[in-house]
Amino acid sequence: MHKPPSIAFAKLTAAPKSGAVVLLMADKGGLGDAVGSVDPSGALTRAAGAAKFTGKMATRLEVWAPEGAQADRFCIVGAGQVDKLDEQAWIRLGGVACAMVQKAEQAALVLDLPGEAPGADAAAAFALGFLLRSYSFDKYKTKKDGKEKDEEGEAPAKIAKLTIHCADPSRAKKAFADVDAVAAGVCVARDLVNEPANILGPVEFADRAKKLEDLGVRVEILAEKEMKKLGMGALLGVAQGSPRGARLVVMHWNGGKGKDQPIAFVGKGVTFDTGGNSMKPASGMEDMKGDMGGAAAVTGLMHALAARKAKVNVIGIIGLVENAVDGHAQRPGDIVTSMSGQTIEVLNTDAEGRLVLADALWYCNDRFKPGFVIDLATLTGAIMVALGQAHAGLFSNDDALAQRLFAAGHATGEKVWRMPLGPEYDKLIESKNADMKNIGGRYGGAITAAQFLQRFIKDTPWAHLDVAGTAMGSQASDINQSWGSGFGVRLLDRLIRDHYEA
Repeated sequence: MHKPPSIAFAKLTAAPKSGAVVLLMADKGGLGDAVGSVDPSGALTRAAGAAKFTGKMATRLEVWAPEGAQADRFCIVGAGQVDKLDEQAWIRLGGVACAMVQKAEQAALVLDLPGEAPGADAAAAFALGFLLRSYSFDKYKTKKDGKEKDEEGEAPAKIAKLTIHCADPSRAKKAFADVDAVAAGVCVARDLVNEPANILGPVEFADRAKKLEDLGVRVEILAEKEMKKLGMGALLGVAQGSPRGARLVVMHWNGGKGKDQPIAFVGKGVTFDTGGNSMKPASGMEDMKGDMGGAAAVTGLMHALAARKAKVNVIGIIGLVENAVDGHAQRPGDIVTSMSGQTIEVLNTDAEGRLVLADALWYCNDRFKPGFVIDLATLTGAIMVALGQAHAGLFSNDDALAQRLFAAGHATGEKVWRMPLGPEYDKLIESKNADMKNIGGRYGGAITAAQFLQRFIKDTPWAHLDVAGTAMGSQASDINQSWGSGFGVRLLDRLIRDHYEA
């Protein structure tokens, strides 16, 4: 598992004597007043001038052991225009700084810019970006940078500790507590998505979720016998080709008042997807270990909420299956009966995620009657055709919920874009032989998938996030270099924090 660096906060009382020192430089505004405390000779200012370094946002300048300084090296990060530094900018700056110092055992940030000193929230946001960028998944490498792992199997740390020198360390530490919990939740999700399928099947995933009980989450695990008794024919139909048993995990976080109506999150957890008998092409099939990105996000979210003791009642449900091929596997043309009683003609066994979610959504609604349900799923390639990898697809039957999700996406950088729903699309999944079929025609594939899911949520406010382009194989950024992004954890934590906590 990823081992993050420790973060500490302190006032700048003396110049750091070892490791790397990070300084921020405003665009054409220079370094802050505190530079004199770490570089009394003015060597850094001269170096920036010689390099024609102006401080544009996210630019970098590295200066090794300048004369008169005690630190090993200085990393100057361009902060852009100071008056435009919002939360996302500070998070990005943290990621950029981490990339510069990751080979140092320890680093110090002097949080200072010309003008008003950055506050506690800026320090916490910077730390979040630093933690997110520090993530790596290298547990299966026997060597790292040519060095053997230690006795506990850990690779040599890229950076073990960051000290942030700021004006009000106590307030910054308090602001960081929640941030640290969210970063840990993101890393939980990334770890799950990055794991190979031979290590992480449905049973193993359920066991990982069970560990959330250490944080106070109550976890129930339903095996195939219980699901069969409940009538979950859609979910179990997907799992029947694999010798690895299906699981439905129900996670309860009761941080609100006892009588508060819960809110719910449901995740698709196909731990590997061959496509079943409608088999995928071999090229790229290895990426289907990440077809549980929705379930990973829900698990990471529950970790974050419990770790920061969120004052809200939340249900997290993940449907875990492996979509494999053998003589028992589901066939195109099979008709299954879902928990809702509705029948589904399975025309394509590679449209399996919606079958898993159909039963998970119905179970969630029927048992818990939540204030709203949001599901996350790496559901369709069609959403990537529409939106690329910069946005997740958002479908909803509730305008207020959709708007809140959009705002949370804008605030966190985990962006969503609303897509249409409507009866004209619903007609495309009508079946001559059953209540519905699991695919529509060639066009609007992401929309018909959402229309399918809508049939299993009744009148409950609901949103569906198609994260196929954002949860795995995501674009590298200043805060993530991992194949698994953990997309959705920060988005949904912000949604809850802004609107649903007591």
